[in-house]
Amino acid sequence: MRLKTSIWVAAYLRRCQTEGVFGAVRKRGAEEAGAVFVKVALMDGNAMLYAPAPQTVYDDSRPVERLFVPTAQQPVSEPSVEERLIKELRFDPDAWIVETEDRAGRHFLDLAKN
Repeated sequence: MRLKTSIWVAAYLRRCQTEGVFGAVRKRGAEEAGAVFVKVALMDGNAMLYAPAPQTVYDDSRPVERLFVPTAQQPVSEPSVEERLIKELRFDPDAWIVETEDRAGRHFLDLAKN
């Protein structure tokens, strides 16, 4: 059984805080199982966006972990990230948006292996 999204987000924000990275929930989604999108603002007008990994990359032996994939390989302009988030919320209004700010681009997420 997967951890509730609200609990995962709270733990993720705590992790960011302990590393000295500011983070906040921009949009609260479904408590139990909402998808989570993480925007990492680089403080220079650019950002990285991390989206939930497709279900096909999950290992059946570890079904509880949450995996993410970057939506681009390099940072993109913040307006581009915002456009993508608007599209995602139109598709899934129960999604969460978490935003962090870190010049180094640290995200503290588990990324799916290619």
